[in-house]
Amino acid sequence: MRNDKTESSLSRRELLIGAAAATTASAAKAASMNAPSSTRFDAQRFVEECRAANQGATDAQAAVQEVLARAMADPRAVLSGVGEPQKGGIQTLYRSPALTILNIVWSPLMQLMPHEHRMWALIGIYTGREDNIFWQRRDGRLVASTATAISAGSVVSLPREVIHSVTNPIEKLTGAIHIYGGDFFAVPRSEWDPETLAEREWSVQAALHLFEQSNERFLQSRSCKA
Repeated sequence: MRNDKTESSLSRRELLIGAAAATTASAAKAASMNAPSSTRFDAQRFVEECRAANQGATDAQAAVQEVLARAMADPRAVLSGVGEPQKGGIQTLYRSPALTILNIVWSPLMQLMPHEHRMWALIGIYTGREDNIFWQRRDGRLVASTATAISAGSVVSLPREVIHSVTNPIEKLTGAIHIYGGDFFAVPRSEWDPETLAEREWSVQAALHLFEQSNERFLQSRSCKA
């Protein structure tokens, strides 16, 4: 049996080892972000890998997440592969009844109202940052529950029943790969008014118009600063 002095000494040693390991991990991650990219992101190959994972796994979401995580381990390679974002918008990389893969660019300071997917989803950020608020239906109304900030290199898995709102909190374009376990554009879903939180039917036309408005504000702000 160890005495208290030995236990205390060991605890301090374990804390020091843990702190050193955390510092090393942080340094390694920083080095990987700053090091020159050694791979090239191929969008078509990425789509094929996601399709294969979605079709051949018992847990399709987890299998596709592994593919996305491998890509996002080098976010600058993804940025180079899809191209430097020029404005906010939605680019469809792949769409089928079983899987949708989108390259979504958020305009600076853009906000997307609470909405649902009714299918599982994955988000991988390759440049910028995306803040999410997660909501829940409670007693006939919508209430905020949790929030998270997603930065370049991060991958987030969202369940089928998720309701979330999205904000690009920075004054630059944010790019992300969004993957959905179904036809994102064909499934009826709800969104909620950003002011009153009144539920209404989601509209792809309204969503695209929101991107157009955000781009206009972005261009206006740049012209004012020029």
